[in-house]
Amino acid sequence: MAARWSIKKAWEWYDEQPWIVGCNFIPSTAGNQLEMWQAESFDIDTIERELGWAGGLGFNAVRVYLHDLVWQADPEGLRDRMELLLDSASRVGIRLIFVFFDDCWNQEPTLGRQPEPRPGVHNSIWVQSPGMRVVRDSSKWGRLADYVRDIVGHFRSDERVLLWDLYNEPGNNKLGEASLGLLSEVFRWTREVGPKQPLSVGVWFDNQILNEFQLGASDIVTFHNYYNIENLTEQIHALGEYERPMICTEYMARLRGSRFETHLPIFKRERVGCLSWGFVSGRTQTIYPWGSPEGSREPAEWFHDVLRRDGTPFDANEVTVIKRIIAEDQKEARRG
Repeated sequence: MAARWSIKKAWEWYDEQPWIVGCNFIPSTAGNQLEMWQAESFDIDTIERELGWAGGLGFNAVRVYLHDLVWQADPEGLRDRMELLLDSASRVGIRLIFVFFDDCWNQEPTLGRQPEPRPGVHNSIWVQSPGMRVVRDSSKWGRLADYVRDIVGHFRSDERVLLWDLYNEPGNNKLGEASLGLLSEVFRWTREVGPKQPLSVGVWFDNQILNEFQLGASDIVTFHNYYNIENLTEQIHALGEYERPMICTEYMARLRGSRFETHLPIFKRERVGCLSWGFVSGRTQTIYPWGSPEGSREPAEWFHDVLRRDGTPFDANEVTVIKRIIAEDQKEARRG
């Protein structure tokens, strides 16, 4: 079984990358991972159009969630659709970070036609993978091991894949340390395959046991931060004690003081990769804040997301800032 990367190997990998900057991506026509990946709702036209917009901003990475049920129903089909996504992304200079498991939002994922989003409610139809009952029942993990090994095995040497993000926010929905078993197993399953890409699971809340495991098992330090610049700076400096490259895989919640104009300069200065939450406003409804009541009207200040469905920005000045900071970094990189 492959070992965790050394600090030296992690930095050798990171130093070969450009400044990693991008977003979490789901096409505007999908409200959850199942709608994105099932054959009947997989929308490659929208994916290509919206990834083109992301590339146009200068983004070079996107983070995308998979789902175990789609693989269970149609493993070959899921791999084929992943190939289409990777092809579309690579054409505009974007690489992928894939997420396998997720403890967030609705607990009972079901294949087939998904319900309509509840108007005005943030992420109203997003689903967990594999779901709380399976997380707690190790007798159900055999298929999860097969899923991870199959997908990682297929793409283990694919340069279009930047990073494997094995588990989003383990312990969410009050699962806490009940997620530790599956969390440790997904690292083991992936190490057995031995991918060339690094592995990570981001720290996101104050659970010492989970955080110590995640930071001790990951090749690259990843984390989430939806707070102001003082908090972000403190977190970057604290995680710097691990002496590994860092990527913030979720940030940008305008109403909480996490914004492009404030945070991108810090990420650039500290050489920390960064991926904002959301891109094109759509069926996830993440322009609304966490806990938004049903029937809410479009807020004057969007919570997440950057563009409307026609590609126009929520805030034109914000897009100008994004392009300028990325272009400045690219210019500095060319100077050497």
